[in-house]
Amino acid sequence: MNDVVVVWLQFLACLLLVGYAGVRLTVYGDAIADKTGLGGNWIGFLLIGIVTSMPDLANGLSAVTLADAPDLAVGAIFGACIFNLAIIVILDLLYRQGSVFSSASQGHILSAAFGIVMIGFSGLSMNLALNREEPALGHIGIFSLVILVLYLVSVYTVFNYESRQVKEYTEQEPDAYPGLSLGVVIARYVAAAVVVIVTGIFLPLIAKEAASLMHWQESFVGTLLVAFITTLPEIIVAVTAVRIDALDMAIGNIFGSNLFNMAILAIEDVVYKPGPLFSKIAPVHAVSVMTSLIMTGFAITGLFFRPEKRLLKMVGWISWMLLSLLLINSYFLFINGRAA
Repeated sequence: MNDVVVVWLQFLACLLLVGYAGVRLTVYGDAIADKTGLGGNWIGFLLIGIVTSMPDLANGLSAVTLADAPDLAVGAIFGACIFNLAIIVILDLLYRQGSVFSSASQGHILSAAFGIVMIGFSGLSMNLALNREEPALGHIGIFSLVILVLYLVSVYTVFNYESRQVKEYTEQEPDAYPGLSLGVVIARYVAAAVVVIVTGIFLPLIAKEAASLMHWQESFVGTLLVAFITTLPEIIVAVTAVRIDALDMAIGNIFGSNLFNMAILAIEDVVYKPGPLFSKIAPVHAVSVMTSLIMTGFAITGLFFRPEKRLLKMVGWISWMLLSLLLINSYFLFINGRAA
């Protein structure tokens, strides 16, 4: 069989596996939120956000260790952030009870704001490294340590905020999953999580082979192809969450995943021995950093302003902006990521 066909069949297999696991994550995540009283926002932000980003973690660790492909690792992370934010467009299209920005909790502004701060630190670290001015401790960039601390601060802050918001609501809600015990729900959730994680381990090697066969540079493959596959759990979670009327869990997962993605970058920097990580990558990734920042800014604008009107009876103007930025970033990376 042709090698190109084989590598794309491998991508398809990954897509199907993480797609199925994503549905299970959503259902059992909602059940955990219901039975523990933690609330869908918090479950989406932390529990589901971390698990759906595990393919990114596995991909990144394999890329910087086994495959020695720092461009692939960094490109996949920022590409995943962009794809995550573009999921809001899908939500806005599917959610017909109103605009997602007017229906979702404004509490998501807090996690989105932390996202801007952490992506901004990553961008600062990248630009300093490209100019050979990044402060470092050995092979680890200083800002990677800052990002790890900021992630812990964001988790603590969002947890405190959401705990205050959901306390009265969750105390009044009946159990929506009376036929399942908490232990069974957690066990099934863990099983689905394992499928997502194991699938993610194989992605960097598949992507590296695809880069060679398709004559694309790792930066393009990492940012678009691997990023799409590793973002599939977030897409499935978002669609499934809308179907079970858990919009806030879907939005929380998007911003929570992006925050964890920044923590993944810091972890990759720690394990990448030839580092600092950003000193070994192509400058083209700075475009994805700026795109991520602008898209997050638009998302915050929508959550604060809460527009209702849909353009062309499809999605709101902010969703159109998010889609446009995704397409512009993808086109730029494709043109500038071709192998010479």
